[in-house]
Amino acid sequence: MQIDSVNEPVIAIRISQYPEDKKSEFLLLGRSNVGKSSFINTLIERKNFARTSSKPGKTQTLNFYLVNNNFYLVDVPGYGFASVSKETQKKFGIMIEDYIKTRSNLKHVFLLIDYRHKPTEDDVLMYNFLKYYNLNITVVATKYDKVTKNNRLKQDKLIKDTLKIDDFLPWSTITKKGREDVLNIISNYL
Repeated sequence: MQIDSVNEPVIAIRISQYPEDKKSEFLLLGRSNVGKSSFINTLIERKNFARTSSKPGKTQTLNFYLVNNNFYLVDVPGYGFASVSKETQKKFGIMIEDYIKTRSNLKHVFLLIDYRHKPTEDDVLMYNFLKYYNLNITVVATKYDKVTKNNRLKQDKLIKDTLKIDDFLPWSTITKKGREDVLNIISNYL
């Protein structure tokens, strides 16, 4: 799949603000600072289209990026250690749950985890939450290039055992590893 166009995101905090054109949607979830914005920029081959930040918790809305006038990438607030209040984190959780429960055009979820570390308790909770709703999920391990080849087998096992999954998709913003795989998954739903 070639990415020809990407529109500035439709920003929403409630259901009434979601796009109404019924195009397929692909949800991007992950803890704060896992690299969702870098994932989007690499996927669409645009530098700094999705704003990256060294400060976790920058995304505080649902952002619907219309790609090729054909489908949406939906970026939501990160979970975990975002530097926002507990009350705000709870609002993020409700916003994400409302989205998941009401979107019939949600085709697939990409759950981003940090390959360098054991999946967090929040990662496990989120994965199980998505399974509860019978969603199609691909676990994407970002920052794959940051782990030496000698340590990858150990990391692979740690991730699979912690999340109780058979496989995941390694991702690197630097080498673009995983990009074609994600685009193929999206293409299969369109």
